[in-house]
Order: sequence, then structure tokens, then C-alpha cells
Amino acid sequence: MTTGWVWHERFGWHDTGTAAGFLKGEFIQPLQHVESPESKARFASLVEVSGIAKALKRIEITKASDEDILRVHTSEHLDKMKALSADIRGGDMGDGVSPFGFAGVDLACLAAGGTISALRAVVEGEVANAYALVRPPGHHARPEKGMGFCMFANVAVAIAHARARLGIERVAVVDWDVHHGNGTEACFEADPNILTISLHQDGNFPPDTGKVADRGVGPGKGSAINIPLPAGSGEGAYLDAFDRVVLPAIARFKPDVIMVASGFDSSNADPLGRMLLVSGSYRRMTRRLMDLAASLCGGRLVISHEGGYSPFYVPFCGLAVVETLSGVATGVEDPYERFWKDLPGQELQPHQRALVDAVVQACGL
Repeated sequence: MTTGWVWHERFGWHDTGTAAGFLKGEFIQPLQHVESPESKARFASLVEVSGIAKALKRIEITKASDEDILRVHTSEHLDKMKALSADIRGGDMGDGVSPFGFAGVDLACLAAGGTISALRAVVEGEVANAYALVRPPGHHARPEKGMGFCMFANVAVAIAHARARLGIERVAVVDWDVHHGNGTEACFEADPNILTISLHQDGNFPPDTGKVADRGVGPGKGSAINIPLPAGSGEGAYLDAFDRVVLPAIARFKPDVIMVASGFDSSNADPLGRMLLVSGSYRRMTRRLMDLAASLCGGRLVISHEGGYSPFYVPFCGLAVVETLSGVATGVEDPYERFWKDLPGQELQPHQRALVDAVVQACGL
């Protein structure tokens, strides 16, 4: 069986306008918004140019319906996004720094639909695993509003669809984006059948969420795990967190499928993060999840793209993940990895291990 691949040229048409980083102001000279098409379109290009696209199964996208969106989001949020999308000027997703252009809601529904389509293909046995390269991202979108460049919670919408239509009950979500997956967590914080695990830079975004003590609410208490790694964490910290928290927690949970919210902004090159990962780091995390999925849930692993704002480095991180999923080696080398893989701080540091120790204790692992 092959690896599924989701990409649509229209994802590059999501219009975030101009900004300097993500802000505008009287003394801020306009520049391309940091959440531009560049990093994802260049990732898709490298998949084609490397030749690996020939080994992947292209998954056709069915756009998420209103019914799909409303399983997760409020009708007020959906209606507001539709109204703003009808304006030629577009609007904002909800926090004042997440712009979108005319008909932006259609692209957001296409992104959510891309994640649904990837999950469906894996669950129905069409492919062994899948990568959905979608845009706009989704893991910050809460049920009642969008934020952090995210309109709809792509992974959460896909999970809700699978539970309603595909007979899936238990899903584990691993979020390795540098920012806390607060939206996915909020969508399922009271649901004991969805495990959300977020590895993120402590306090980066949103600044007041993703603490070790945030474990879910009500009947979902214990179903959320947060690993707020200190700024400057490298591969050693991430793999220690994987080996002592992520993998044991998922094994204990016994999901029907594992999903990943895949942000490459935890790389050393990202302008919105302060972590040190290289492409090989994502390769090793993917391999660990593939091995675990093989032992727990028939290898069902679906990865949906989130952040990552380095146009020159995201493609190499993404290719490393796709190569690992498919078992196909393209021969394309990451030209930056040799400069960064041995940076001081890549090895596990005592203060990072102490944070992981605290998570292990909090989770009873």
C-alpha cells in the first residue's frame, strides 16, 4: 500500500495580504504576511521535483460541508466567516492578526476537507498513511472563533467527521507545531475518547495556554497532555518527550488512528519560533509514530500540515516526513542540516529533562 498525498493549487491562493511578520501599523513598512503561500507551495514543489510524487497516491479532496464544520464550530462563527468572505476586502478570522481575502471561507473549507479526505483514505484502506498539505492551518481555531492564522480546526473537523461517518471512536492527536495546539485541545477538552498531546515552545502562542496542569475538563480530564518545552530546545528534548511521554501515553490510550498536527516552525530556521529542530528530527519523530501505529492501530497515521514559516527550510522538513511515511528515499539531501544538527543545545539539557519529568509525573506515566 502507498502513502496518500493531499495538495491543491488553490491552497496557495489563500490571501493573507501584506504585513511585517503579522502586524501592520503607522511605522511598520508593509511586507508579505508571514503566513504566505511560499513555504507550503515550495514544499509541494520539492515533492514534485524530487520525484517522490510518483510514489504517492494523490487523494482527491472533498470540501468540508457546513455539517462537517458545525460538528466542531458554532453557527455564529461559520456565519461570520461567510459574511466576511462575501466582502471583496475579506476579513479577519477572529484575533485581528489572521487576515483572509475574498471567498476565504471556501479555501478554509477546502483545507478542512483535505484533512477529512486524507483521514477517510487511511481509514477505508485506500492508502497506508497520508500527508495532507493544506492551507490555511487549523490547530488554533476554537469552536467559537478563529485565531493564529486558523479559521477552522482542520484536524478536529476531520476527527468529528470520522466519528460520525467512518466508525472511528478513539483518536490520538500529536501536535509538534512550535505553538500550542489550543484549538484542537479546546474542541475535545471534555471528550475522553480524544487524546490531544501538544509539544510546543513554552509561552510562545497563545501565551496563556498549554501548561502542564492543563489536562482537560469534566469527563475529559486527563485526555489533554501539554509539553511546554523551554525555548532553545533541540532534538534531544523532543525525542526525550516522545520516548517518555508521547509514545507511552498513546500506547495506554489505544487509539483507532493517530493524527499529527504537523508544524515545521519548531525548526532552527523559523522566524516565529526559537527551537532547534532539523529535518532529521521530524524524520525520527515520524518513524516512532509509524512504529507505534503499526503495533496499535494497523498503521493508521494521518499527518495534516499546520505552521512553518521558513520558505527555504520547510520543504526539506516536509520531504523528510513524506520520505519516512512512504519508505521512498529520493536522494535529496538537506543542505542545511549539516550546519545545525550539532549546534550547542541539540542534546537534552537538564532543565529540559526536568520539564519532561514534570509531565511524566502529572500524567502518571
